[in-house]
This record gives sequence, C-alpha cells and structure tokens, in this order.
Amino acid sequence: MNIQNLIRAAGAATLLCTPVAQAENLDIVMSQVFPQDQATYIGYESIEREDIPVASAIERKYLVVDFRLATSQPATEQLQASVHKVCMALLKDRELVRRLSDSGYDMVSVAFDRRSQFDCL
Repeated sequence: MNIQNLIRAAGAATLLCTPVAQAENLDIVMSQVFPQDQATYIGYESIEREDIPVASAIERKYLVVDFRLATSQPATEQLQASVHKVCMALLKDRELVRRLSDSGYDMVSVAFDRRSQFDCL
C-alpha cells in the first residue's frame, strides 16, 4: 500500500468514526445535565425538514434531544429553567456545537414529552 492509499484509508476511517464520536459526546453531555431524580436523558433524534427545498441554502436537519422530567406536569418556571439548563450545557461544549454544525445541523430542540419541543440554538 503506497502512502496516498494509506492517507485515503485514514481519512475514510476518520469520516466513518466522526458521527459515532459525536453521538457519544452528545450522549455524555446530555446524560450529565440533570440529577437522576430530576430528569432522565432518553436520547436524541435527527429530523430532516421536508418543508425546506433541498436546493435551499438553509439546512434541512435539526436535532431533538429528549428528556423525561420526574414530575409529570412541571410548573412553567421549572420547564423554562430545564430548557435553559439543557441549552447551556450544549452551548458550553463548543467542540460539540462545531461538530453538529459541520454535520449540517442548524438547530437543536429540547423535548420533555412527546407533544412539545423547545428550540435551543
């Protein structure tokens, strides 16, 4: 194997590993946002918006991070504080934000139930 092929193989391996590393980092950051008795991190989902044309300059993908709060009907203030806590945890991890952006995500939303999402960034 010559040096060019070796470089190509290393580059391909890096590209293949990046989403896994990104997902692991996201999972780690999100699982540490709340104590277990306040909320549980469920996971995330990548959503592609069909209402935006493919040729548009606007990204079509966004990410939803999903939690379940310990209280079934939290007060508005508690819900707002929880959204803020998740958003700040994301924003503080500049490397994660950069990787999400490089992967085509232009928005992250937070969900605490199946009915509503709150935009983060």
